[in-house]
Amino acid sequence: MLTLTSPSALLALLGLLVPLAIYLWNRRPGPEVAVGSLRWLAAGANRRLRNLKPEQLALLLLRAAVLGALAVAVAGPAWRQVRPAGRGQVLVGPELAGTPALAAARPGLDSLRRRGYAFRWLAPGLPAASPDSLGRYGGPAAGNFAWARVRQAADSFPGQPLRVVVASTLRGLQGPHPPLPAAVRWQLLPPGTPAAAWLAEAAASADSLRLLVGRSTATQTTFRPVAVAVARPAGGGPLRVPGLGPLRYLTAADGTDRLRPDSAAPGPGLAVAGPLRAVLYATPGHAEEARYLRAALQAAALGLAAPLQLTTATVAPASATGVNWLFWLSDAPVPAAWRAAAARGAHVWQAAAGPGAADTAQLVAPAAEAAAVALFRRTRLPATVGAPLWTDARGRAVLTRQAVGQGAFYYLATRLQPAWSELADSPALPALLLEVLRPARAAAAFDAHDQRAFDAAQLPAGPAAAVRARPATAYTFADLRPWLVLLALLLFAAERGLARRTAALSPTV
Repeated sequence: MLTLTSPSALLALLGLLVPLAIYLWNRRPGPEVAVGSLRWLAAGANRRLRNLKPEQLALLLLRAAVLGALAVAVAGPAWRQVRPAGRGQVLVGPELAGTPALAAARPGLDSLRRRGYAFRWLAPGLPAASPDSLGRYGGPAAGNFAWARVRQAADSFPGQPLRVVVASTLRGLQGPHPPLPAAVRWQLLPPGTPAAAWLAEAAASADSLRLLVGRSTATQTTFRPVAVAVARPAGGGPLRVPGLGPLRYLTAADGTDRLRPDSAAPGPGLAVAGPLRAVLYATPGHAEEARYLRAALQAAALGLAAPLQLTTATVAPASATGVNWLFWLSDAPVPAAWRAAAARGAHVWQAAAGPGAADTAQLVAPAAEAAAVALFRRTRLPATVGAPLWTDARGRAVLTRQAVGQGAFYYLATRLQPAWSELADSPALPALLLEVLRPARAAAAFDAHDQRAFDAAQLPAGPAAAVRARPATAYTFADLRPWLVLLALLLFAAERGLARRTAALSPTV
């Protein structure tokens, strides 16, 4: 079937009117007749116009064919044919390799293999997998974006039915969810690791340990603070914590204290942090924002193992020694001493400076049930501000993080004031700040232990609907533009030859 990729380009066929107009109006003048009356001359002219006769029609048709072939070539003609349907593909998530859930699903997978389905790992490059090797996976890390991999597979194998076998955990289906073909059928299996508690964070004081114990199930993930009111054990001594297995308290070679599960293989373990020391500096113009930020930080600190030691200052601190966080609420630039401290591991928070500009965007809260937060004013962020942590509904960065040495700079494009945003009064602000204050090690452990299940209702179609749906028809396209250009060249050569022959045969006056 012939199809055009740019049908609007056929308007170029209107160019055929140009040679036609020239052909009709560029007539040879008639012979002059010497008469004594203008009345007879006018009648001769009218008679000549009424008796127009075609001349050199073949030459006109050749020239029009050249222009027509070029115009159709610009429209992008292609010959479309239905691609023969290929065999289906079974995409297996690497996180299921060797799990009991995948072993229980083997009868159904063997049935698909007998029907001609090919097996692939849902990993970068979609590597081929043998049905007998599903018990192990030695390829690159698959990441947490299985939906995007399925979209890639749908583009790589058009017209083929896809069976996606992945873990039912929410963390494996992060990122955007673009539309998928109707031929994609999902099979969610329980994860290979059972729900269990883990040590998320640990902090120490003079006579006690404060631990944050996480536990994740298919419905929720919770964190429970546990205080162990004992002196620090001797190096390598055991430690008993309710809800966790035996721990061992170690002192590394660099002098840092660490906790490691007693049954685990030797490793660095979890670092035992000290108090989280923070300084909040605010000028009089930012005093209102400082009150909101202080309250939100104290609420967010309840979700941290390390106690928060927050100091409010109205005079810019001259030294950053021993300070983990500095919240700079001022229109003045951050001092050079604090920039140097960021390279040594400090974290610097800088709020919006200047009057800002009016805005009508919304900041999407982290919890799905939480209301969106309106932004009324914002300032332009610096050109190099790092990766966005908070974004508005338009995709613009609201809070960014720029790594500097061992520390980082955080730039907020708005303020925690009612005239600037609803962040000050939003119950989502402590949760947003907690994600910023939480150590990167704890965030990585959360991703590894998160067992929350993906809601099957969010899939594009249920299993029954996916079975009934017909696979999307795939086509192959043969580009016809080179052939039309070749045809135009041949017609042009024929036109030139006919034009020379006509000129040679014309009588010389």
